[in-house]
Amino acid sequence: MLQQERLHRIQALLQQRHNITTERVMAELNISRETARRDFIELEAQGIAKRVHGGLVSTTQIATEAPLQIRHGQYAKEKRAIARCAVQQLSAGQTVFIDAGSTTAILAEELRTLSGLTIISNSLQVILNLSMGNEQDYLNHELILLGGRVQQRMQSQGEQVIREIERYQADLCMLSPVGLDLEQGASSYYLEEANIAAAMRQHSRDCMLLMDHSKLNVHSRVNYARLDQISALITDVGSQKLANFADYQTQLKQVILA
Repeated sequence: MLQQERLHRIQALLQQRHNITTERVMAELNISRETARRDFIELEAQGIAKRVHGGLVSTTQIATEAPLQIRHGQYAKEKRAIARCAVQQLSAGQTVFIDAGSTTAILAEELRTLSGLTIISNSLQVILNLSMGNEQDYLNHELILLGGRVQQRMQSQGEQVIREIERYQADLCMLSPVGLDLEQGASSYYLEEANIAAAMRQHSRDCMLLMDHSKLNVHSRVNYARLDQISALITDVGSQKLANFADYQTQLKQVILA
């Protein structure tokens, strides 16, 4: 791969996340640490990014989360595998919080193979996906859509949502954060989304994260769960290529590969 192509791909990663680790670039581009270092120096010389300990930070703009329609198509195979693995962790009679995201939208499709759950979500897409199968599929679950201000990312937000979450005590919350970092934990780009995820975590016995390998070693703007507050992480086998994946296995209570 020519350097110019590598630089374009690194810039694309920065536009998504604002900051990236050296390990992430090495894994995504399949390059050596020395090659990544040279590319970082070039991007810094161009004023596009600034080198920091362990990675690179964009100097041009703060990254925003891509629209749901775009994210749904990214790593779709991995997200489907994660969703199917997550379904295997559930059993009838459980009450489950599910937040809004591309991975949890796919999870909702897979949940039609189960029955007997109470599913509580602020995501219109999650509820719609659960409702789009045969009538006998979705009627086998109790579906609760949390009310609040409807946001353009197909989810309800605001204090009303938080108050409704606080009325329940769930067995499990299934969350799909923007990023997971060994030091900062799980995070989201938007404050309101992070607040909802935090409330779901606080009102659940267990907390499970569903995230493909591209979200590991990523720190977004708003933290909402420390590593010791996470019961399990389900990720795809691509995560094994990360240089520090063993640290996630050591520091998290459970890591499941889909």
